[in-house]
Amino acid sequence: MPLAAGAAELDGAGLGVVWGLPFAGLLLSIALCPLLLPQLWHRHYGKVALFWALAFLLPCVLVFGGSTVLHGVTHALLGEYLPFIILLTALFTVAGGICVRGNLHGTPALNTGLLALGTLLASFMGTTGAAMLLIRPLIRANDNRRDAAHVVVFFIFLVANAGGALTPLGDPPLFLGFLKGVDFFWTMRHILPETLFLCGALLVIFYLLDHYRYAREGILPPQCDPTPDAAIRLDGKINFLLLIAIIGLVLMSGLWKPSVDFTLFGTTVELQNLLRDGALLVVILLSLTLTPQAARAGNAFSWEPMWEVAKLFAAIFITIIPVIAMLRAGAAGGFAPVVNAVTDASGEPINTMYFWATGVLSAFLDNAPTYLVFFNTAGGDPHVLMTTFAPTLAAISCGAVFMGAVSYIGNAPNLMVKAIAEERGIRMPSFFAYLGWSCMVLMPLFIAMTLIFFR
Repeated sequence: MPLAAGAAELDGAGLGVVWGLPFAGLLLSIALCPLLLPQLWHRHYGKVALFWALAFLLPCVLVFGGSTVLHGVTHALLGEYLPFIILLTALFTVAGGICVRGNLHGTPALNTGLLALGTLLASFMGTTGAAMLLIRPLIRANDNRRDAAHVVVFFIFLVANAGGALTPLGDPPLFLGFLKGVDFFWTMRHILPETLFLCGALLVIFYLLDHYRYAREGILPPQCDPTPDAAIRLDGKINFLLLIAIIGLVLMSGLWKPSVDFTLFGTTVELQNLLRDGALLVVILLSLTLTPQAARAGNAFSWEPMWEVAKLFAAIFITIIPVIAMLRAGAAGGFAPVVNAVTDASGEPINTMYFWATGVLSAFLDNAPTYLVFFNTAGGDPHVLMTTFAPTLAAISCGAVFMGAVSYIGNAPNLMVKAIAEERGIRMPSFFAYLGWSCMVLMPLFIAMTLIFFR
């Protein structure tokens, strides 16, 4: 046994890669089951998540003892999972209470403007929030087009992924980094050029493509337009104030350091984080109380997407415990080949490899746990990563956020947007057809980014 039974913490240097199988099995289930067994998955995903969590917890109790499991689970759930899921729920609830009514004419210029607006909003209300706010107005604006699938594809590229790169509010991987100690404004300072390059290039490509298709395919006659043009109005405007409150609370927890903390089973929780999470719960209740029911009905608001995220990520945070321990052990751990692949002979990180390794795994698994894996592969010390290894952390952040757009399963909003578009009658590309779009549009831009930013 790598550790004596009853020890408080797992020693990654003594763990074998077999301890990472529950984590790998869970991620593969998330990636493949919705495609291969969609009905079974949607009915039983919670049981699948519980199975993989127990596949790690029960052997761990038998081998290392209950105190080791209690220490690891407490740290994972209290220190990381609960703050993560509370913020996501707050953004999901507040964004779901803002309903955009009316309709505009979906010209190439308007579509590009809506994509740009969503890209900007994504960093401040989350990719899920911005996507859920704007996808229905965008579809309504283009429901007189003969083919609008490409509009939704670029919406996924920009609003559901790349736009969330500038703050921890934008995309789950960056909030996990914030919980690990990365400063709130670090990503805005260090990956702004990469974000502007990718988003600017995508907006230009989209405008040219949409202009070509708009002129070539034509539009339905006005009398056949399912939703004639009408003035835009907003329901649930109180949620904009609550969104500002969320931003302020997250900023407070990053800037205010009262040096007061509490310890539970070896896990330290700081006062500012407790106050942030408690206040976010109040924001959720206020949004549910103050938002007109018509606004949520207009958005077809449902808790099911949030339930799915909560259940799956609970299992992810548990099964990733031994993986993080092995990665922290570096070349002495079970994942030495991964560490060696992203590190040169002198022990320095290879930023190109970090960008592509994080990105490729984010594209086909899930970008939040993938970010955690490579954050810890790079040492896991936020102060070192923000300074000495800042280019490495930038490469990890860009790979996780940007390449989550490569497939439908790379980031949670991708499938949500696809489902809404298909429900509204848009014939979306299949899984592999969407990959074709990614290879044609995104991959050349990622190669260019590698040569410009990550050499």
